[in-house]
Amino acid sequence: MSYNNHKFHIPVMGTGHSIDTPIRVAHFGISSVMSIVDDVLIDKICRYYCENYNLPFTEVSKSDPYARSKRITQYLNTVGKIVAYNLEKVKSLPFFEDNDKSKYFSLLPESSLLKQKYNLLLSLKGDYEKTRLANELTNLMSAGSIDVNIMSKVDRTNYAKDGTILSDEFTDAKAALRGFAESDLNSAVVFSAGFNRSLFGYLSQFKDFYRNKSGELKKKIIIKVSDYRSALIQGKFLAAKGLEVSEFRIESGLNCGGHAFASQGYLLPSILTEFAKNKNQLNEQFRPIIKSYYEKAGMIFPDFAMIEPPLITVQGGIGTSGEAMRLLEDFGCDSTGWGSPFLLVPEATCVDQETVNLLMNAKKEDLYLSNASPLGVPFNNLRNTGSEKWTKERVEKGIPGSACPKGFLFSNKEYTDKPICTASRQYQKLKVDEISKSDLTEDEKTKLLNSVFEKVCLCEHLGNGALIKLGIAPKMKSPQSICPGPNVVWFNREYSLTEMVDHIYGRGESLVSAERPHMFCQEIELYVNYFEKILGTMGNTPAEINYLETFKDNLESGMDIILKISEQKAYPNENLKSIPAFVDLQRERLKLLSINKLELAIAVNY
Repeated sequence: MSYNNHKFHIPVMGTGHSIDTPIRVAHFGISSVMSIVDDVLIDKICRYYCENYNLPFTEVSKSDPYARSKRITQYLNTVGKIVAYNLEKVKSLPFFEDNDKSKYFSLLPESSLLKQKYNLLLSLKGDYEKTRLANELTNLMSAGSIDVNIMSKVDRTNYAKDGTILSDEFTDAKAALRGFAESDLNSAVVFSAGFNRSLFGYLSQFKDFYRNKSGELKKKIIIKVSDYRSALIQGKFLAAKGLEVSEFRIESGLNCGGHAFASQGYLLPSILTEFAKNKNQLNEQFRPIIKSYYEKAGMIFPDFAMIEPPLITVQGGIGTSGEAMRLLEDFGCDSTGWGSPFLLVPEATCVDQETVNLLMNAKKEDLYLSNASPLGVPFNNLRNTGSEKWTKERVEKGIPGSACPKGFLFSNKEYTDKPICTASRQYQKLKVDEISKSDLTEDEKTKLLNSVFEKVCLCEHLGNGALIKLGIAPKMKSPQSICPGPNVVWFNREYSLTEMVDHIYGRGESLVSAERPHMFCQEIELYVNYFEKILGTMGNTPAEINYLETFKDNLESGMDIILKISEQKAYPNENLKSIPAFVDLQRERLKLLSINKLELAIAVNY
């Protein structure tokens, strides 16, 4: 697996915002990731595209126990067919004209061998040489990878009509994995949101995750990780089953979109430094185990695979070409992920216009880390969305909560034998009754009620923007939620695909202000903010104090690394000069917060 076409990818964004991104950009050689958590949404999108491209669509019965995986498989095959059709259409176009074929090549980075050959073609004079090279270039054109994302821990147990628990293969994550595994795609599955041993073990049921007789992998595994230790543990677990990790995708814990999985104060440069130092060890650790598995199973593990290291890619808060170059050149990353800025690129993502307008006009205070997710994980949010308004209206009418038509986020068994969702009408009614009957003060009750009402029906609302954009659902009946990273505040209008890709590669004028602080500054501030938040929730036990002290020490260490980076020569469009003053300010904040909490707590304990 490699990134021969481009040095960036478009990560998954919500359940709906990148649901058709491959259809939009893969024929330009750009790789992207779709969420396959919501098979109901997927089914609607699949029908839409089948009708638009005159492809067959098969209605999957709700009573079919394999309905979830079948819907996903059908959509992925549909996307694959459309991408192949779009690519062939582009390949059939002539060179030397202003069309999508010239766009394909113009979007490529200057370092691409394909781009260099294209530039040579443009300079040639002889017709014979032009024809020969033009044919060669056309044959070398390939689509971007059509990758899928599965949140490992969103793995709801499902039940038969008689109330009995369905077998393990029917849990949500495993059914989604089966949908991908049984598709025709030659691409990768991205596992995010934690280590699910049962799910990872299920991978071994599908031959496409193993090398064929030619030594090729049809289906690849990408794991999103927050640190090197996590990569090592998950990679070894898979290696014992003969499974290879083709890529470790590192994401900033807080400077990202969607759910935020904060590390214990580890900043991105600290994590990347460890990966860069130990990159070769990953291969040395995994490959012998994998080869041994193949030999015992009577399969052949090719020699070339023994020396293929997993790719290391990074995403979260990248906003300029200079920052991307820092990650690629200094930390040895193979590719960077650009998510939130593409929410403002209609050619690439599926976002309704009302939400696009909110994003274009968003201020820093409009983007915040919320408690809106029923999973109980911090969730990046945007104020004044249709979802927020709908949720508030329900509360004001005295009927808070969602009807919960999909139930992908069932996780709470506080009042019921079977899990229910904390954003559901059922849960919120029960919780409100309990709080109302309690002996708490009115202020305490109000605080608790507000925390209950903050939960949002993400299953429905995160996909509605795509349905509105495609004309499948009316805006009035489809409240929209979106989960951009804070970096999007520096992008303030709609952009063409060419503009955004040129920005990523540093071609032409930067799309963001020169005053924008470095991405590392943004991450530092987010982590100090988070530290302040958890200080207010933790007690004074030795274990809690030790956690906070370690968090603080890790932050300090990360800031030291970032300060050293600021002393280096800046890449074009990289605002290194913003770092020193920013670090000084956040260090002082961290110091004051620590004095107020940690020193007092230590005195209490000792």
